[in-house]
Amino acid sequence: MENKEAGTPPPIPSREGRLQPTLLLATLSAAFGSAFQYGYNLSVVNTPHKVFKSFYNETYFERHATFMDGKLMLLLWSCTVSMFPLGGLLGSLIVGLLVDSCGRKGTLLINNIFAIVPAILMGVSKVAKAFELIIFSRVVLGVCAGISYSALPMYLGELAPKNLRGLLGTMTEVFVIVGVFLAQIFSLQVILGNPEGWPVLLALTGVPALLQLLTLPFFPESPRYSLIQKGDEAAARQGMKLQATLPGPAHPGGRVEPQSGPEAGLPWVRGESWELNRVWGWQLGARPRSGQGMVSSGPAWGPGAQPAGRRPSEGVVLLSAALRRLRGHMDLEAEVEDMRAEAQAERAEGHLSVLRLCALQSLRWQLLSIIVLMAGQQLSGINAINYYADTIYASAGVEAAYSQYVTVGSGVVNIVMTLTSAILVERLGRRRLLLAGYGICGSACLVLTVVLLFQNKVSELSYLGIICVFAYIAGHSIGPSPVPSVVRTEIFLQSSRRAAFMVDGAVHWLTNFIVGFLFPSIQEAIGAYSFIIFAGICLLTAVYIYVVIPETKGKTFVEINRIFAKRNRVKLPEEKKEETIDAGPPTLSPAKETLF
Repeated sequence: MENKEAGTPPPIPSREGRLQPTLLLATLSAAFGSAFQYGYNLSVVNTPHKVFKSFYNETYFERHATFMDGKLMLLLWSCTVSMFPLGGLLGSLIVGLLVDSCGRKGTLLINNIFAIVPAILMGVSKVAKAFELIIFSRVVLGVCAGISYSALPMYLGELAPKNLRGLLGTMTEVFVIVGVFLAQIFSLQVILGNPEGWPVLLALTGVPALLQLLTLPFFPESPRYSLIQKGDEAAARQGMKLQATLPGPAHPGGRVEPQSGPEAGLPWVRGESWELNRVWGWQLGARPRSGQGMVSSGPAWGPGAQPAGRRPSEGVVLLSAALRRLRGHMDLEAEVEDMRAEAQAERAEGHLSVLRLCALQSLRWQLLSIIVLMAGQQLSGINAINYYADTIYASAGVEAAYSQYVTVGSGVVNIVMTLTSAILVERLGRRRLLLAGYGICGSACLVLTVVLLFQNKVSELSYLGIICVFAYIAGHSIGPSPVPSVVRTEIFLQSSRRAAFMVDGAVHWLTNFIVGFLFPSIQEAIGAYSFIIFAGICLLTAVYIYVVIPETKGKTFVEINRIFAKRNRVKLPEEKKEETIDAGPPTLSPAKETLF
C-alpha cells in the first residue's frame, strides 16, 4: 500500500530477448539476399576458371581470327577476379549515404538492383558473345557486396536484443560461407561448372535478390534508425492525426499540449495500452517543465496511468509496434532507455563525417579497433590459404579431377565451424573466440611453413599439409571471420556508426585486394616463408585484441561506449535530471551522454 501511495511502479519481471518468428524470418530474408551474394560471387569463378578462360579465348578468336596470347589472357582474367573487391570498395564508400537516407532495410532492398542486373547480363553473355559483360558485371556485383557487407550487420545488430546480438551478428558471415559453399557445389563439373552450364551458374546470383525483394518489405525497419534518426521527422508530419484524451482539471476534454517551445501545436498521442503508454510516455517523454502548460491527473502508475509529459508521436507508436513484433513482449523499458541515451547523443552531435570520426579523441580506440580487426581478418592469410590449397592437395597426391571435391570438404568445415561460432559467441564471448581463432590460424601457418619446406624429403608431411589447411579454415571460421561483424556494430553508437562502417568497409576491401594482388609475387619471391608473415600478423592481431578490445557480450551500446570512454581518457557528462511538476516514479540511473 505504501508503494502505491508513493507512486512506486509495480515490479516487472525481467525478460531477455527471445528469437521471435518475426526476428528470425527478417534475419533469414536480409542475410540470404545480401551476405549470400558476397560469398557466392567471391567463389563462383574459382573452380571452373578454365571454362571461363576457354570462353574468353573462343570469343576473341571469332573477333580476330587468332587466339589470345598468355599475357592478354592473364590480364583479362586478373580483371575478372580483381574487379570484384574494387567494386566492393566503391560500395563501402557509398553505403553511409544510403543507410541514412533510405534506412537500413531500404538500403538492402535498393541493393538488389546491383545483383539482378548483373545476373541478367552474365546470363546472356554467352549468347551475346561478350566476355566484357562478365567483367563489368563483376564490378557491379562487387558494389552489391560492398553495400551489403556494411548495411546487413548494421541492420541485424540494431534489430537484435542485446543477448542475441552476437548470434544475429554472426549471420553475416554464416551466409557468406553458405554462399561460398553453394558456389563450390554448383561449380562442380558434373553440375554447372561446364561449357553448357556456366551462364546459369553466374545468373543464379539473381535468385536470392528476387526472394529478398518479395519478402523483406514485410519486416520492420531497424527500431534504432526509426527512433533516433527519423523520430523527429515522424513527429512533425502534418498527417499525424492521433489525439490523446487525458482528463485533466485544467484542460476540458483532456487534450494536453505545450503552449510554447519547439513542440507547441503538435498533438499528443497516447499509447494503445497502459504498458505501451507507461514505457514510451515515461521513458521517452520529456518531463513537464513549469510554465509549459502540461497537466496530468490520475495515478502515476498502473492501468489508467497518465504519466506527465510528452506522449509518443505517430512514429514512436509505430516503433513500439515494431519492437513488440521483434521481441514478443511489452517489457521494453531497458531497451528503450538504451535507445533514449543514444538519441540524446545523436541530438547533441548529429551524424559524424569520416574526417571528424578520425579526428575525435573519444572514438580513437574504437576506430583503431575496427581497422585492426578488418585488416587482420584479410591479412592473416585466408585468401592465401585458398590460393595455395590446390598446390597442397596436389603435393599430397590428390589428382586434379578430385581436388574440387576436397575443396567442397573444406567448405563443409567452414560452414560447421561458422555455425559453431554463432552458437558459442553468446556463451564464450567475442574475445575468447577471436583469440582462439587467431591462435589456431597462426599455429597452422607455422606448421604449414615447415611442411612446405620439407615435404619433398618426407613425403608423409604432405598429408599434414592438408590437415593444416583444414585447421586454418576451422580457426578462421570460429573467430576472425564471423566475430568482427558483431564487434564493429557494438562499439559504435548510432551517430558514429555510419562513418565507422565506411572506414571498416574500405579497410576490408582494400586489404582483400592487396592480398590477392601481392600474394602471388610474395609467394614467388620467398616461397613457403610467406606463411611466416601471416603467422606474425595473427600474433600481432591477437595481442591487440587481448590488450585493447573489451568483452562486449551482454552489454548495451551505451555501456560499451562507457568502457571505451575510459580507454580514450574522456569524461562523459552526466545527464541532468529533468524537473517535474507532479510527483513521479523514481527514475533509473541517469545514462551518461557521449561526446559524439
